[in-house]
Amino acid sequence: MKKIQVPPETGKSMFCLFFFSTFLSCFHVCFPELSSTQTNTMIELSRFLNIPDWNLPGSERNPCSWEGVDCSRPDSSSVISLSLFGFDLSNSSFLPLVCQIQTLESLDVSNNSLSSIPDGFMTNCGTLVGLKQLNFSGNQVSSFPGFRNFSKLEVLDISHNRLSGNIGDYGFDALVQLKNLSLNFNKLAGSVPTDLAKSLVNLEVSDNLLSGSIPEGIEEYQELRLIDLSDNLLNGSLPSSLGNLSKLETLLLSNNNLKGAIPESLSRIQTLSRFAANRNGFTGAIPSGITKHVENLDLSFNLVNGSIPDDLLSQPKLVSVDLSSNMLVGWLPQSISHSLVRLRLGSNKLTGSVSSAAFEWLQNLTYLEMDNNGLTGHIPPAFGNLVSLNLLNLEMNQFTGILPPSLGNITSLQVLKLQQNKLTGEIPDEMGSLSKLLILDLSWNSLSGSIPSSLSNLMKLTNMKLQGNNLSGAIPDSIGDLSSLLELQLGQNQLRGRIPIMPPKLQISLNLSTNMFQGPIPSTLSQLNLLEVLDLSNNKFSGEIPGFLASLISLRQLVLSNNQLIGNIPKFTHNVSISVTGNPAITMVDHGVVIPGRPSGKKSQLVLIVTLVAVGVTALVAVIIILKLYTRFKGVNNMQVDLDEEEGSTVLPEVIHGKLLTSNSLHKSNINFAKAVEAVAHPENALFQTMFWSYYRVVMPSGSSYFIKKLNTRERLFQQASSEQLELDLEMLGKLHHSNVMVPLAYVLYSQGVLLFYEFAHTHSLHDVLHNHPSDVVDWTSRYSIAVGIAQGICYLHGSSSNARDPVLVPDLSSKKIMLKSLTEPLVADIELFKVIDPSRSNSSLSAVAGTIGYIPPEYAYTMRVTMAGNVYSFGVILLELLTGKPAVSEGRELSKWVQSQQEQRNNILDLRVSKSSPVATKQMIRALSIALACINISPGARPKMKTVLRMLTRL
Repeated sequence: MKKIQVPPETGKSMFCLFFFSTFLSCFHVCFPELSSTQTNTMIELSRFLNIPDWNLPGSERNPCSWEGVDCSRPDSSSVISLSLFGFDLSNSSFLPLVCQIQTLESLDVSNNSLSSIPDGFMTNCGTLVGLKQLNFSGNQVSSFPGFRNFSKLEVLDISHNRLSGNIGDYGFDALVQLKNLSLNFNKLAGSVPTDLAKSLVNLEVSDNLLSGSIPEGIEEYQELRLIDLSDNLLNGSLPSSLGNLSKLETLLLSNNNLKGAIPESLSRIQTLSRFAANRNGFTGAIPSGITKHVENLDLSFNLVNGSIPDDLLSQPKLVSVDLSSNMLVGWLPQSISHSLVRLRLGSNKLTGSVSSAAFEWLQNLTYLEMDNNGLTGHIPPAFGNLVSLNLLNLEMNQFTGILPPSLGNITSLQVLKLQQNKLTGEIPDEMGSLSKLLILDLSWNSLSGSIPSSLSNLMKLTNMKLQGNNLSGAIPDSIGDLSSLLELQLGQNQLRGRIPIMPPKLQISLNLSTNMFQGPIPSTLSQLNLLEVLDLSNNKFSGEIPGFLASLISLRQLVLSNNQLIGNIPKFTHNVSISVTGNPAITMVDHGVVIPGRPSGKKSQLVLIVTLVAVGVTALVAVIIILKLYTRFKGVNNMQVDLDEEEGSTVLPEVIHGKLLTSNSLHKSNINFAKAVEAVAHPENALFQTMFWSYYRVVMPSGSSYFIKKLNTRERLFQQASSEQLELDLEMLGKLHHSNVMVPLAYVLYSQGVLLFYEFAHTHSLHDVLHNHPSDVVDWTSRYSIAVGIAQGICYLHGSSSNARDPVLVPDLSSKKIMLKSLTEPLVADIELFKVIDPSRSNSSLSAVAGTIGYIPPEYAYTMRVTMAGNVYSFGVILLELLTGKPAVSEGRELSKWVQSQQEQRNNILDLRVSKSSPVATKQMIRALSIALACINISPGARPKMKTVLRMLTRL
C-alpha cells in the first residue's frame, strides 16, 4: 500500500482540529451544563442567599459543583437535590424561588433560623411531581400552611421546631405516599394520628404534647419499623394489637403516663430489637418471652412487680436490660446470656444470693448494677472473671462476708460501689491492681484492719470512700502518691497516728472525722489549696487553729467541732463556713465568717457594722488614690486607655474591648466602662469571691449601682487565645431573654479577664435565704414557685427555645448560683461559665469545671464533661434543698446520698417546719421528692430531661 505523505504544517492543523473537536465533545461530557432556565434560577438563588462558596469567580458556569447541590447522573442536566443545611439562614423568602427547579426531588433546609414558611412555597412546591424528601428540622417554624398538595412526598422532617396546635390540622393525611414522618421536639397536641398513609415506615413524634391512648387501629400500619412516641402525655394501656406489627424494629414509649400491663403480644414481633417504655406507670408482671427477639429492653422507673421471668436474661441476642426502679421481687435468674453488655436491676426488692455460675462467663458484660435491693450472701468470686466490666454497683444490699480478692482481676473496672452492705474482713491487697479505677466506695460496712498501701497504686482514682467502717492503724504515707484523687472519705473509723502528706489535687472533701487523731492540726494539710471541704471533727486535736487553714484559697467548709482546740479563730474569708462547737476553749471572734450554731446578737451586729464601715473607708481611700494616679479614659466605645506616666503610677490592665449587650436606653446612658475598670483594679474591694468570680458593686457617675463580676484568672481557664470567639459567645448570651435567667447587660474584655455587668437588685442567693437565715422559714408556696422558676430557666437554656441547636449548659449549678428577685422569682446565674471557661485548658480539679461540691453529678468525676443530664442532677439537689431545708453538704455528707438512704421514711425527709403547715403542702412535697429522686439518679441516661422535669413539677 502506498503511503500518503502529509506536509508538516497540514499535520499540525489536523491535530489542532482533532484536539479542539475532542475538547468540545469532552466539555459537554466532562463539564455538562444545566439548562439555561435552571442555571438562571440557581444564579438568582445564589445572589439572594449570598453564600460565599456559590459566588466564587466562574462558579456560575457550573452550579452542580456548588456545595449542597446535587445534579442528575450521568449527564448532570438537572438539579435533583438541594441541601442548605446549617447555612445560617433566617429569611425564608427565597423558598418560592426554589420551587422553580422543576426537577427537584429533595430539599434540605435544616439547622437554620427560619421562623416562617411563605404561602408561595407551599403552593408552588406542592406541584413538583418529583419532590419526595423535605427537611425543615432544627428551625424556629411555628406553623405550616398545610401539606395538602404534596401528594408525592415520601420523607418529611419538621422536628426541632415550634409547631403547636392539633397534629391533625397540618394535613399529614394527604401525604398518601409518605414513608417517614418526623415531628420530634415540637409542641403538637392531639391524639396519636391514625389517618396517615398505610405505607408509613417511620413515625417519630417524641417530645410533644400528644395525649390520649395509643389506638388499637395502629396495627393497620403494617410497614412500620420505627415508632417513637416518647416524652408525651399519653395515657391508658398498650393495645395488644401492637403485636400485629410484624415488621416493627424499634418501639419507644418512654416518659408518658401509660399504665396497665406490658402486652404479651409484643413477644410475637420477630423483628423487634429495641423496646423502651421506661418512666411510665406500667404494672403487673413482665411477660415471659418479651426478650425472645429483643436486644435492648428498658422498663425502668415503672411499677412492674412480680419476679423476673426465668427466660428474660437468657436470650442469645440480648445486649442491654434495664429494669431498675420497679417493684420486682424474688431471686435473680440462674441463666444469663453471654452476649449481655449492660444489666441494670437497681432499686427493686430482689432478694436471695447471687449465683456464681450465672456470672462466670459473661465476657461482654460492661455495666452491672444491682444496687438498693435486699440481696444477701457473699459477693461471688466469679465476678473476678468479668474482664470487660467497667462499673460494678452493689451498694445498699445485705451482702456479707469478705471482699473477694478476685475482684482485683477486673483490670478494666472504673467504678466499684459496695457501700452500705455488711461486708467484713480486711480490704485485700489485690484491690491495688485495679489500675483504671476512678471511684472506690466501700463505705458504711464493717471492714477492719488497716488501709492497704497497695491502694496507692490506683493512680487514676478520683474518689476514695472508706468511711463508716472499723479500719484501724495509720493512714499509709503513700496516700500522697494518688495524684488524681479529688475526694478522700476516711471518717467514722478507728484511725490514729500521724497524718501524712495528702494528695495535692484533693478538692471535693477530706474527711478524717470521728477517728482517734490527736495533737496539733498537722502542717501537712497546708498544701491543699484546692480543697473545699475539710472535716476534722470528733477527734482529739489540740492546740490553736493554725493560720494556714485561712490561707487555703478554695476552702468553703471547715468542720472542727468536738475536739480540744483553744485560742482564737483565724480570720477567714466571707464564703467559708466554720463549725467549732464542742471546743470550750475556743474564743469567739467574729471576722465575718459564717459560724453555724452561733447565736447572733447586738454585739455581733455592732462588730459587723464597724467592719463594713472600715471596709467602706478603705475602699474610698483606694478609689481616691487610683483617681489621682489614673488621669483619663478616651474612646469609651473602643476602650483605649491613656495612663498617667508619672513615676510610681499604677499600671492598669490593657483593655481590649467593651460592649453594651442590652438595648435598654437607661442602661446605655448609665453604664460607664471606664468607671468599672477603675473600680475593680483592687481585689480587696470585692464584695465576695468564688472559684471563678470576684463580685463588686460599682456606683456609676449617674448614681446607679451595678453588680459586676470579674473573672478570676489565676489558672489557664480563660480563653485568652480566642478573644474574638469569646466576644461572639458573650454577645450570643446577651441575646437570651427569659424571666428566670440572669443575662449580662454588658461586658468588658481586658488582658486580665472579663467584666460582666448586671442590675444590682439581684444580690441575694437561694442559699442565703434557705441556710443563712434559719429563723426566717420560707413557706412551701414560695419554695414551689422558686423550683418551677429554676426549672423554666434551665429548660430555656437547654434548648426549649430559639437556641435549640446550641444549648447553654450551667457548669456550676447550685443554690448559691440562684439569685432571687423576690421569694417567688429566681434567676439562674453564672450561665457565662459555659462560654468563658475552657475546661480542656484547666490546671484545676473537679469543681473548676464541674461545679460546687454536693451538686456535682457522679459521672463528672470520670468524664469531666458538663452535660444536660448533669444539670438535671444539680437541679435535683437544689430541689432537695427546697424540700428538706438542709444544705447540699452537711457534716461532710452529701444531701443527695442522705436522702437516698432515707427513702423509706419520706415524710421524715421533708422540712417539718413547712410540710406540717397543711396536708396539701405535704402531698405536693412528697410528689416533688419523687421528681428530685429521679433527677439524682446515678445513671445519666435514666434521668428525665429538663423539659419533662418542668412538666412534672407544674402538674403536682
